[in-house]
Amino acid sequence: MIDFTMVAQIFWTGTATSSYYVLFTIAFALVLKVVGLWNFAQAGFMGIAFYAMFFAFNVLHIPVWAGLAFGFAFTIFFTGLVEVLCLRTLRKRRSSSLTFFIFTLILSEFIAYLLMLFFGTEPVTLFPSILSPVRIVADIAVSDWDLVALSSTGALSLALWVFLRFHREGQFLTAVADNGPLAELYGISAKRAYLVAMTIASVFVCAGMYLFGTRAGVIPTTPLELMLFAVIATLLGGIGRIFSAALAAIVIGLVQSFSILVIASAWQNLVLYGFLFFTILVFPRGFRLPGLRRVRGADLAPKPTAESA
Repeated sequence: MIDFTMVAQIFWTGTATSSYYVLFTIAFALVLKVVGLWNFAQAGFMGIAFYAMFFAFNVLHIPVWAGLAFGFAFTIFFTGLVEVLCLRTLRKRRSSSLTFFIFTLILSEFIAYLLMLFFGTEPVTLFPSILSPVRIVADIAVSDWDLVALSSTGALSLALWVFLRFHREGQFLTAVADNGPLAELYGISAKRAYLVAMTIASVFVCAGMYLFGTRAGVIPTTPLELMLFAVIATLLGGIGRIFSAALAAIVIGLVQSFSILVIASAWQNLVLYGFLFFTILVFPRGFRLPGLRRVRGADLAPKPTAESA
């Protein structure tokens, strides 16, 4: 029998679990908004972030803060390398949208196979134990992991909102997202904006993989599955609306959590694919609440700049 305590527990746990989905979605939606790229290579970056931290914690045996710094630095470096050496080259060649799509998809698969080669295919976690101290609050089990996940996700999301709204560099990202060629005429570097967006996305990706890796086992192909969630939330939230996509990630996470009441957990991915099918057919431009201003979306290929136009 379903009672209030059970519903409240599922709601709390589902909200906490959706924290890393929110981080992955914000990373994906930010790059799509600023760069105009459906960056499926993010799955590869997620794998690199996780295994860099895994190597730091389990091979180098360094403290948590140092392992996190190592993971952040390695992920940011690799992401910047892909932006500077690969994506810029494709832009200079004026490659088609299909070329960008295929490149990012193949890159993520290539990275996954490399990670299989070096780390194997057995599921691993960042720490030997994923158990977290639990306290009972109003008959609801609240773990330390829940508090860390929610607080860190909220802090990062708020920091990004403040950065985009009030910081000069963040305003440059918004300008490039709205109209890249016009922004460059005013002296704003689209190249720099793309690199900054990719760097910020790397931070969110690494933070998300830390939360996921301290809660569940990961294999090299796991990020590819997690990417599906980010894509669905971005479509449902609306292309170009970063924080609406984050809200959509929470909603989908809760729906997936509550689905345990009617279907077995093994079939929860069916809910995700159902959301994807439903969103594409019914809300191809995303679900918009009254009063929300729509921000310009993006195509599959990066936005043209004054240099490439």
